[in-house]
Amino acid sequence: MNSDISNKPRPAIELQVEDWIDREGNPSAPIRLADLGEGYKVIYCFQHWCPGCHSYGFPALKRLVESLEGRGFGFAVIQTVFEGAYTNTRERLRENQLKYALQIPFGHDYREHARPITMDSYRTGGTPWFLVINPEGQLVFSNFRLDAEALITSVLANQDRTDGTGSASPSPG
Repeated sequence: MNSDISNKPRPAIELQVEDWIDREGNPSAPIRLADLGEGYKVIYCFQHWCPGCHSYGFPALKRLVESLEGRGFGFAVIQTVFEGAYTNTRERLRENQLKYALQIPFGHDYREHARPITMDSYRTGGTPWFLVINPEGQLVFSNFRLDAEALITSVLANQDRTDGTGSASPSPG
């Protein structure tokens, strides 16, 4: 189910963020959608100073990673800095990666005097923001609130009905 403004799936746009750290916190080459695997991709957009990112977004993401990693899902986090560049810095990537014990890539999307490229590409409305891309490369969810428990339940139910790959389309909320 797609919960963005258009309310219908659309082709996912390749990630264009150049500044990344890998799952161990080391600088890495830019992450592309293909690097997240052939299955579903969940991209979580945040800003370090965003209270909702810490009270809701990161806990939801952590729950998803714990439940769905290894079940055909790939994950990435992007700090989309559209304000507060003095505190929403690249150094906050590793800080948050460690704080939430998330061994997934983190990117830093900041353009001086312009909105982050991820926000422009995906027409996001702020942070926290979740993007879900299906295996066919379609953006199927784009919104502030992703119901992690509903998505997990849907994936597990679909995997029980399929060959275990979850090839049926799960619903993120």
